[in-house]
Amino acid sequence: MEKPTTTPLSTGATPTADGVVAGTVTLTGLVGEAEVALATLTAGQVAEVRMLARAGQLAEAEAAGAPANVRAHDMALRSIAAEIGGVLRSPDRTIQRRIGEAREIVEFYPAALSAWEHGFITRGHVAVIVDAGRIVPVDRRGEFEREAIERSLFDTPNRVRASLELYAEKLTERTSTERHEDATRARAVRLISGRDGMCDVIATVPTVIGDGILDRLTRMAHAVQDTADPSGTRSHEAPAREISDRRTADQIRADVFADLLLAGTPALDPTAFGDGPGALGAIRAQVQVTVSALTLLGDDENPADLIGRSPIDTGTARYLAGDTSSWTRLLTDPVDGATVAVDRYRPSLDQRRHLRARDLHCRFPGCRIAAIRCELDHTIDAALGGPTNLTNLAHLCQRHHSMKQFTAWRVEQHAGGLLEWTSPTGRTYREDAPAPAVAFVPLEHPIRHLHDARDRQRDRGDPSEPVAGSPCPPPPRAGVPDDLLEYLDPAPF
Repeated sequence: MEKPTTTPLSTGATPTADGVVAGTVTLTGLVGEAEVALATLTAGQVAEVRMLARAGQLAEAEAAGAPANVRAHDMALRSIAAEIGGVLRSPDRTIQRRIGEAREIVEFYPAALSAWEHGFITRGHVAVIVDAGRIVPVDRRGEFEREAIERSLFDTPNRVRASLELYAEKLTERTSTERHEDATRARAVRLISGRDGMCDVIATVPTVIGDGILDRLTRMAHAVQDTADPSGTRSHEAPAREISDRRTADQIRADVFADLLLAGTPALDPTAFGDGPGALGAIRAQVQVTVSALTLLGDDENPADLIGRSPIDTGTARYLAGDTSSWTRLLTDPVDGATVAVDRYRPSLDQRRHLRARDLHCRFPGCRIAAIRCELDHTIDAALGGPTNLTNLAHLCQRHHSMKQFTAWRVEQHAGGLLEWTSPTGRTYREDAPAPAVAFVPLEHPIRHLHDARDRQRDRGDPSEPVAGSPCPPPPRAGVPDDLLEYLDPAPF
């Protein structure tokens, strides 16, 4: 195996030993720096892959001989992934996935790993080799690996991918139908947060289903456009004055897609009985949004937080607050506070609402699963005498709830909802409670007197001038519904 070589390019200048001429960076020097940086990066990446593979092997060894081997291995893997994730500052789910990928490289493609380590191929080549080789029988992967490395030496990963996939097809012993059946089992829907309040909803489905989905959405979009333009001319062709719906076909497809999923009834509903509608059609989407009261009033344009995802625009938050029935307004008594304890295992409705607003998401470090999709956990188990009160309850997603129960991870809850997690190796991770969504000022607080002075100033008919010492001008009140005013300024304010 020979390492590919390149011919250095010259800029016409005579470089010094470090590639710099009279303080000017040369191309030769930059190329040398790139080679050093690549070698350093490669050494670190390969070391990380080997470390992650050993982590997976350690989890397997720890679970060996356990009665419930599958669950024991999964819990051991979760615990190890969480420990390593705390060091690498990555979510434990991500680390667990990377552990699986690392084991596949180390155990099935050692020659490719060695070629990457010595600079003959890149990380991208290894990813292509592993991906294309998944259909190759284990006993023929050595043959596939040797050929794949040879083809990767002098070409980029993207250009070598097609030829490796064709070569793998020749070595496989399973039919495309059998492989398709396996691939179908991996179908899923994922959401990737984007910018400016947008995201990508990605559904992995059989190609024929995906093609049918796009075709139906396209025909629906054309029907909408034809209705908007009775002449039958598509919206991008018709004069602007003749069009009542200015959306493009892509925009209409996206809108119809959302309408069907959020409000439509599934064609195949196992919950239906006889000729009546089933329960699936009655299920509606649920999201958890936190928005400040001043934003609702229009005092600012700060984005709201879609818990577990990303910020959303203020217009959408106001729409949810004012025009839908699914918005839950949380009001905590400023004098007595929320219910803090009940003499039973299950928390009360007030407690659940309070904790959902306090926690916002799963309270394991780095996890962003929204609280509405989590379980309420007794920090000290109820079976061990742990009370059902606000200082002993916190939201955990199913994954981390199980990990707390079945692994050596331990957690303590301190004042203010702060959780302190201790890993099996003794490392501690503090998970502060998120900033409260709603806060009230005690009656004796100095700002209370500013409220009074501001109200007196407003009564005098001069609300535009700020009160001396006031942190901000009085917020506008015109047009604000009475119930919202009460929500923002409950008695005795």
